[in-house]
Amino acid sequence: MKHETKISGERIETPVESPLHDVEQDELKGSSGRRNLIIAAIVAAAVIIGGIVYFSGTGAGETSVAAGADEGSSQAVTVVVPGSSTVERVINATGTFAARREMPIGVAGEGGQVIRVLVEPGTWVKQGQALAIIDKAVQNQQSRALAAEIGVAEADLQLAQNQLERAKQLVGRGFISQADVDQRTATRDQAIARLEVAKARLRERQAANARLNIVAPASGLVLERNVEPGQVVGAGSGVLFRMAAGGEMELRAQLSESDLAGLSNGVTAKVTPTGTSKSFEGQVWQVAPIISEQSRQGIARIALPYDPAIRPGGFGSVAIVSGATDSPVLPESAIQSDAKGAYVYIVSKDNKVERRDIETGGVNASGITVTSGLAGNEKVVLYAAGFLNPGETVNPQVRGNEQVASAGNGG
Repeated sequence: MKHETKISGERIETPVESPLHDVEQDELKGSSGRRNLIIAAIVAAAVIIGGIVYFSGTGAGETSVAAGADEGSSQAVTVVVPGSSTVERVINATGTFAARREMPIGVAGEGGQVIRVLVEPGTWVKQGQALAIIDKAVQNQQSRALAAEIGVAEADLQLAQNQLERAKQLVGRGFISQADVDQRTATRDQAIARLEVAKARLRERQAANARLNIVAPASGLVLERNVEPGQVVGAGSGVLFRMAAGGEMELRAQLSESDLAGLSNGVTAKVTPTGTSKSFEGQVWQVAPIISEQSRQGIARIALPYDPAIRPGGFGSVAIVSGATDSPVLPESAIQSDAKGAYVYIVSKDNKVERRDIETGGVNASGITVTSGLAGNEKVVLYAAGFLNPGETVNPQVRGNEQVASAGNGG
């Protein structure tokens, strides 16, 4: 506020600072100070959160603050170019152990009462070795009777031969006719025939007696015993013993159609029985010619040497090496999955994120094999792919395969 004072006719204007004027100046100074404090606080907050804050103005005392740069607005991601590696194609499956050549053994002869059983399951036997003894008391008497018949036939033959020789001497002197000689010759021949019949009947009886005992048809391992002493057995008694020829075993692995299609005889396999950490080397010796209509699976039969840990009827797992392929290999961190299946994120030439659906194969020390979906020359997001979205712009940081392998192995 201003006051005017007039002296000696001249108008003299003298500025006078009123108390109100002083208050206005103090308010202005205080307002400027508070504004500066507010700006400083905002700048500090902007630095803490790592964002970018701009203040601009044209008047005196106005401040411009910037933190960060335009290029920092794109998220930095680690990517890897997997290339292509030679990877063994391994088929993992499960199956049941069984004898490679199982032999069911029953009664081959007329049967009878079992008086002794000579083997137990787990016994190794040779071809022709007796497994069980059948009572042959009646059959032995029959054999003796047939042997006696042979003696009678031999005596009859001797008598007929002597009569024929005398007749030949007498016919020249005229004491008997030629017809008598012919008669005696026929009698001698009949005696020879009866002797041969008696001998044949004895041999038949002896062969039948030999078949009474239950014997091993081949060398191998006894798997089952289903007979006890005192039991009467015959043709309808069923299987009394089961054997594995040569003791050879096998795993009958259940495989899908696609796995069977790439499998051939002779490929190696590593078999592990359930309940043990011991593994056995085997070979595929037969691939099933048919597929089950119900399960859509077939059987690959894997030959194995004998070992007590391999028990027919038991369960086991197998890894079959069925060749090698050139495929990309990625660490587990790069592979995502959802309802549609497995996928990865790749970074395009313009640094845009793209989803790529893949199919995975076996797992080895280097990572997971990608059987389809990748050529190997793509930039695949290695970490934090779950926080990305297709179409997002990123700043890719390429990492070497050696570093990826080291990280994947805990290095």
